[in-house]
Amino acid sequence: MRTRVKKTIRLFLFSEVAIFALWFYSYTFFINFQVAFLASVLILLGSTYSYKRLVERRVDSEDRPDDTDLIDKIDDPFDLYSEEITSTSMEIEEVDLKTVVKEEKQRLKENKQTIKNTAKSAPALVSIFRVVPYIFLVLGFIGLNNNGLLSLVPFLVGLGFGVVVGLFMGRSLFILEE
Repeated sequence: MRTRVKKTIRLFLFSEVAIFALWFYSYTFFINFQVAFLASVLILLGSTYSYKRLVERRVDSEDRPDDTDLIDKIDDPFDLYSEEITSTSMEIEEVDLKTVVKEEKQRLKENKQTIKNTAKSAPALVSIFRVVPYIFLVLGFIGLNNNGLLSLVPFLVGLGFGVVVGLFMGRSLFILEE
C-alpha cells in the first residue's frame, strides 16, 4: 500500500513540475491548464474510488445476480437456440400474435432490473468524491471566464492530460494488480 501511494505522489509531483514549467511560457496558458488538469484528475480519482467502493459493497452483500447469462437472454429471449431439445419445441404450434404481444408486455413490466440497478448504483453517482471535483471544474471554468483568463485550447489540453494522469493515478491507488 505504501509503495502505491508513493508511486502516485511521485507521478502527481512530476506532473505538477511539468505544468509549473508552463508558467514561463504564459501565465494564462498555465492557469487554464492547471485548473483543467486538477479538475480532471480529481474527477477520475473520485469516480474510481466511488465505483471501487460500490463493487466491494456488492461483492460483500448477499444479493447475488442469477446465473443466467445476460447476453444469452438478449440474443435468444425465447431460448430457441438452446442445446436441449424438448418434445414441445419439436411440435409446430399455432401462435396467437396478440397473446405473444401481451406476454412480452407483461414480461417487460415485470423486469425492473434497470431501475433496481440504478437505485443500487446511485450512491456511486452522487458520491461526494465525484460531486466536489465537478463543482471545482465548473467554478474554475466560471472563474477563469469572469476574470478574462479563459483560453479553451490550454483548458481542453489540460483536461486531456489530467485524464491520462488521473487514469494512471487511480489505477495505481485503487486497482490491485495480482
